[in-house]
Amino acid sequence: MLKEKNLQNKIYKKHNSFYSFNKNEKKNEKLIIEKILQERENLNNFNSLSDSHKSLLDTAIKDLLNPNQDRHDIFKFSDNVISEIENVDDNKLLNYLVHRYRYEIFPKKKIIDDFPPCLQIEPSSMCNYRCVFCFETDKTFTTKKNGFMGTMELDLFKKIIDDAEGKVEFISLASRGEPLIAKSITEMLNYTKNKFLNLKVNTNASLLDEKKCHAILQGSVQTIVFSADAADKDLYKKIRINGDLNKVLKNIELFQNIRLKYYPKQKIISRVSGVKFSKEQNFESMKSLWSELVDQVAFVEYNPWENTYLRPSNDVTEPCSDLWRRMFIWWDGKTNPCDTDYKSYLSVGEYSNTNISSLWNSDKYKKLRESHLNNNRKSFNPCNSCTLI
Repeated sequence: MLKEKNLQNKIYKKHNSFYSFNKNEKKNEKLIIEKILQERENLNNFNSLSDSHKSLLDTAIKDLLNPNQDRHDIFKFSDNVISEIENVDDNKLLNYLVHRYRYEIFPKKKIIDDFPPCLQIEPSSMCNYRCVFCFETDKTFTTKKNGFMGTMELDLFKKIIDDAEGKVEFISLASRGEPLIAKSITEMLNYTKNKFLNLKVNTNASLLDEKKCHAILQGSVQTIVFSADAADKDLYKKIRINGDLNKVLKNIELFQNIRLKYYPKQKIISRVSGVKFSKEQNFESMKSLWSELVDQVAFVEYNPWENTYLRPSNDVTEPCSDLWRRMFIWWDGKTNPCDTDYKSYLSVGEYSNTNISSLWNSDKYKKLRESHLNNNRKSFNPCNSCTLI
């Protein structure tokens, strides 16, 4: 039996939660900052920003030029951000920096504007795996008659994308389930082409085929994350129930071959990312297996979210950063502030009745944020038993 890490009462920082991170190329941060300064002098690109975004940009640049400030909210680059910047076209670099600043710093300063820094759209709540650390193991969630299972209709997806384009630049196609299960996933990916600065897809890669590989590589996706937690097939199967490492390995090899043959100049980051759940997992063996097939290999910290509703109330009072960072829209249009609350106790409304901006600034969202700011997150379930900050 696997021995999971004893983290039931450990505070979990979802943002920048990499336990280990390895990338194939090391970039020079100094050169990147010089490039940003050059683009700042390009008045055409700078003047294309709104006045508020010009101010954010200059604040971000000031922080980058003075990295030794003793502040918790200083803006700086992590390794994965540096990799993203390398793939951003010069004429979009300033806009990317603004939205990266919103994503990184707004949750620290508790700033809200018209749109969430990140929007997570759920193509499917269903999954073909039952990973030991995931809420898909909760049968009250996965039993179809309870109404949580389904895939998003293409028309709803297009409506959300049209609403987000030009306003929310960081989009993730993933949440409670496996996105490649959605029957319209290739059409969804095609519809997002060239519309966002940073579109990410998370998948277990078990359903990856040639058609889906081409859809991912044709220009819509900037980061593809393949979820895998082990380099040993037996350990993989113990963690990712119903999974087959050999099949996943073959599918990721297919993706890499198609990428090299048909899209050698396509700017996309590929990453294998696992959850550090047990002592048996070894990062060096992960790097050895995956580093020839993907650009990055990572572990993220395990957070015991597999059934938040059954965990006892805790004494965490620090506000959850996700309330200022991201918003989730499920397959059926239900909108939620987090995916730890996978049964939507905290839902702020139905997308079909309104729009992204109205939901993000809704009274329900404001009440939830205010309670967290007032050290009263325990008044909400499952915030009262969650350790995410």
